[in-house]
Amino acid sequence: MMLRRSDSLASPSARDGWLSRRGPIRRFARLCALLMLILFAVVFAGFLWFADSVASMHPPEKAKADAIVVLTGGYQRIEQAVSLLENGAGGRLLISGVHPSTTPSQIRKMTQGSQVLFSCCVDIGYEALDTIGNANETVRWIHDKGYRNILVVTNNYHMPRSLLELRRLDPTTSFIPYPVVNSDLKRKNWFVDPNALRMLLSEYGKILITSVRDYTGLHKTTGLRAEKAAVASVHEVP
Repeated sequence: MMLRRSDSLASPSARDGWLSRRGPIRRFARLCALLMLILFAVVFAGFLWFADSVASMHPPEKAKADAIVVLTGGYQRIEQAVSLLENGAGGRLLISGVHPSTTPSQIRKMTQGSQVLFSCCVDIGYEALDTIGNANETVRWIHDKGYRNILVVTNNYHMPRSLLELRRLDPTTSFIPYPVVNSDLKRKNWFVDPNALRMLLSEYGKILITSVRDYTGLHKTTGLRAEKAAVASVHEVP
């Protein structure tokens, strides 16, 4: 049986079907690809801005505030904070996020700070587990003491996320960044240094996660040991 010419031609519905070049699935796929490309461009541009801002950070020439807080993560940060306290940059110092096994005496010996200074003007915070915990611990301390402006000491790459968490919890207090620069990222050309690039990418990823968390309201945690202990006790099997 021979087919007529009209039967051999594709119908309009077949030519413009779901999988045709002009079909809805193809249009949707092209739209998704375009949106993904735009999203990648925005994220990449944001990373370049973040890396340049971190590389350009430097401590203020004249640092002065009501008090000082240092977010633990390296001895160099604590040494710098103690030095600022000794030089009168703030009236009191909070060392946030100290491990419970570390004593004030050990910190004092490590920083070579005076016994008198530590006895009168240094508070040790043992509750914070992460940057979120640092922010909660710091803000509670600020409100207890009644401070209005705080000098924040942490590494330069960690500073943007630290300020983001602190200002989210306490938008009325003035947080003055005092970055500790471990290496000169401007001269070091971070984009050809695998370690520097890895560190910047990791921190930028955490900032993106923090931004998404704040926007969606998900993952509401205090980052404090007390909360972790309470959750563990709830899930403990009798």
